[in-house]
Amino acid sequence: MEYRGKVEYAHERKLRDHNTPIYRLCHWPLWIWVFFLSPGPLTFSLFSQGFRSWNVLWLAIVMIGTGIAGFRGQMPGCEPCPYILRFDEDRPNPLYRRVCYTFAWNAAINFALLNLAGTALAAFTGTWYLKQIYNYAYAPICAIVLLLGILGKLPRVGVSTKGEGRERRYFYGTVWAASVGQTVLLILWKTLPRTQEANMVKLLGYVVTLIVMAFLAANGKLHRTKPILPGDVIAD
Repeated sequence: MEYRGKVEYAHERKLRDHNTPIYRLCHWPLWIWVFFLSPGPLTFSLFSQGFRSWNVLWLAIVMIGTGIAGFRGQMPGCEPCPYILRFDEDRPNPLYRRVCYTFAWNAAINFALLNLAGTALAAFTGTWYLKQIYNYAYAPICAIVLLLGILGKLPRVGVSTKGEGRERRYFYGTVWAASVGQTVLLILWKTLPRTQEANMVKLLGYVVTLIVMAFLAANGKLHRTKPILPGDVIAD
C-alpha cells in the first residue's frame, strides 16, 4: 500500500548528545516486559491463574539481567548516548540491539497470532483451546522468529542501521496493533461470558482493533510510525 501520510526528514531532527538518566530508566520496564513474556506458556498461566512462584522467579531473573544490561548501556534506549544519530546512516547494528528487537518481535507477533487462533476457535466451536495452543504452538513460532532475527530478516534486526528510518515504523506499528488489540481482547475476555455468541464478539472486537491500529500505523497516525527520510525537501 502506497504511503500517503506525513514524513520526517533525518536532517531536520534535533540530535541528542546524551540520554538522561530518567530517559534510560524509563526504557528499562519496556525490556523487562519483553523478556518476561518470552516463555509463552508461563505467561499464559500468569494471565489465566495469576502470579505463581515460577512467575516471580522468572521476573526476578529478568529484572536482574536487564538491570545489568541497562546499567552497562546494552539495551536500546538505555545507552548513555544515542547510537543512531541519523536515521539514514549505514552503521553496524550492535548485537544487543539485534537480540532485544528480535525478542520484541516475538512478543508482538507470537502472542497476537496465538490469541487470534484461540479466539477464532472459541468463536466457531464454542470451546477454548488457548492452553493447548500455547503449549504446542508457541515454541515453533518463537523458533521461527528467532531464526529470522539471527539471519537479520526482521526490521531493526539487520546487520546495518541503514533502513532504520523506515523499519522503525513497521516495528512500532506492529507493537501498537498487538498491544492495543490484546488489551481490548483481555477486557472482553474478562467481562463477557464464555458463550459462543460472546466469543464471536471477542473475536470481532479483536480483529477490528488490529485492523484499525494497522491502518492508523500504515498512514503514520500513531507515535513513531511516520517514515524518516534522508535528504532535503524538494519543492516544485
